[in-house]
Amino acid sequence: MRVCLFEDRDVGNLEPLVWTRPAFELLSGCTSLARKQCRFFQASEVGALVRPYLAGLCQEQQPSMHWNDAAWLASERTIMVNARWLPPAEFIAALSEPCVGLVDDEVVFAIAEPEHLAGCCTSTIDDCVEAWKRAYPSVQAGGRLIRYLWELVQINATQIRADQQRFSLPRQESAVKIALVGPAHQLTIDPRARLDPMVVADCTRGPIIIEQDAVVTAFSRLEGPCFIGRGTHVLGARIRAGTSLGPQCRVGGEVEASILQGFSNKYHDGFLGHSYVGEWVNFGAGTNNSDLRNDYGVIAVPVKGEPVNTGLTKVGCFIGDHTKTGLGTLLNSGSSVGVCCNLLPAGQLLPKYFPSFCSWWNSTLTANANISSLMRTAAEVMARRERQFTERHAALYQSVFEQTADERRRMILETERRRLRRSA
Repeated sequence: MRVCLFEDRDVGNLEPLVWTRPAFELLSGCTSLARKQCRFFQASEVGALVRPYLAGLCQEQQPSMHWNDAAWLASERTIMVNARWLPPAEFIAALSEPCVGLVDDEVVFAIAEPEHLAGCCTSTIDDCVEAWKRAYPSVQAGGRLIRYLWELVQINATQIRADQQRFSLPRQESAVKIALVGPAHQLTIDPRARLDPMVVADCTRGPIIIEQDAVVTAFSRLEGPCFIGRGTHVLGARIRAGTSLGPQCRVGGEVEASILQGFSNKYHDGFLGHSYVGEWVNFGAGTNNSDLRNDYGVIAVPVKGEPVNTGLTKVGCFIGDHTKTGLGTLLNSGSSVGVCCNLLPAGQLLPKYFPSFCSWWNSTLTANANISSLMRTAAEVMARRERQFTERHAALYQSVFEQTADERRRMILETERRRLRRSA
């Protein structure tokens, strides 16, 4: 089946992670939403409608896909899939004729004919969705439409369990000299992974999955359900249930019920809980986040600068790509930190919201306006994982810088006014 993944108007509620990637590239369990969507429909050919500034880098990274290609899209019957949809485990029977799939009366997919795809593009997609809903019969799609990042964190343990049932890794049990607690069939280790002696794998509450080239050093404790991605190093760490570590991370300290998209460093001691962290993030030693209020109250998270009540009592932080924290930084529960931020410790909990390209030092918020310097640093960071920072990366980050300029100026002015009121 031909499948086209599309982003709708509500994709911005998944910031800061979606500033630098399509929403369907977000990690859920052991794989991205895109892989789950394509597997659900058994896709033979895949395209995508994404925000225009993302398309260049996406095309460079995945040239086999059709990115924002209107001619390809309108040439045949195509299944249009909302980038934010987490599909159910099993395929819906008899899905072959044109129809729309609904979750809570919102369209999560549509099997559309070419005449209803003509003129469909990133600027018209929301109107097209409404047109499909009027034109086609509806079915209940199942699954879940992801509205906010904390929902991915909340359901991550369940998704790891579901993904383990379909994971293709060969099991390696007897060759690995580790301490296994719980049923052996819940431990899945790629033969090309390396585990030291004196590692504890506790599978009593769910599966543990360790991919190719991962390294788990002595005195690490892994609690299922958890996922250790390709090339990730777990360095004497405590990886607690509900955690997914994407590829090429370096992780120490304690991590609980969190998602690291990939290529990020939390090398040293410190706590990270109920959080979603992007790529190329670096946590300085002793960085800790709160994921629970002292009064056990419900936590609000800034979304596009405005607080949104999560309805949850355990929520950590959400951090965009290429952000860095200094030694001993303390992040508040429900914090949102944008792309390319630099946070230094202040001896107290930091504010809960930082727009992209901001610095926090000595209780002062400033703009990271030297783009050339930031891009040089990004290129050096990526080279350490044998990845190249290209012109397409530079163009994407320049676009994010420009798109976030007004919000950055607003927050800097607001922070300065608060500082002056306190000093008065």
